[in-house]
Amino acid sequence: MATLPNGIRHLPGFLDRAAQEHLVEAIRRIVAEAPLYVPAMPGTGKPMSVRMTNCGPLGWVTDKERGYRYQPTHPATGKPWPAMPPELVEMWEQLAGYPKPPEACLVNFYSDNAKMGLHQDRDEVEFSAPVLSISLGNTCLFRVGGLDRKDPTGSFKLSSGDIVLLGGEGRLAFHGVDRIYPGTSTLLKNGGRINLTLRRVNP
Repeated sequence: MATLPNGIRHLPGFLDRAAQEHLVEAIRRIVAEAPLYVPAMPGTGKPMSVRMTNCGPLGWVTDKERGYRYQPTHPATGKPWPAMPPELVEMWEQLAGYPKPPEACLVNFYSDNAKMGLHQDRDEVEFSAPVLSISLGNTCLFRVGGLDRKDPTGSFKLSSGDIVLLGGEGRLAFHGVDRIYPGTSTLLKNGGRINLTLRRVNP
């Protein structure tokens, strides 16, 4: 993709290998406390192809009955989400250009055949804070469009250690993951891709 929509920034290779490995260890501790689960689409109850969990004061969840929302507890265990690792908060402070800390970090695990359809991140109250996305593991093909689902889209690859910020005019851009490229990273010993999405929910 030659040029990204306004407000969307791609920072290739922002995290070196050591920083990536450190984050993966932090995520393992989060998952031990707040297990990955399979979310369901609102209305249809169709399972999504990713598994997910969260850390921070709030977590993004979805199910058939109540749909997309943020809540302070894990839907399966009922326990509060684990604290957000300080290195994620520091990254937000360095890159987000927003005065308050992130409230939610969604952890998505993509197996090598998982994908994510085009969607907007619009379940938050606060849209002046960007969405900060961190890629770990196998490369994916990331698709981004405009503010309308019918707007033209373009794609580019995200590798392990890359960061994407959706802010400004691009904060509500439609985006998704078309595919995962197996065997493109040795970071996760069983393959797949982890995506961390930091968001500020409330003003």
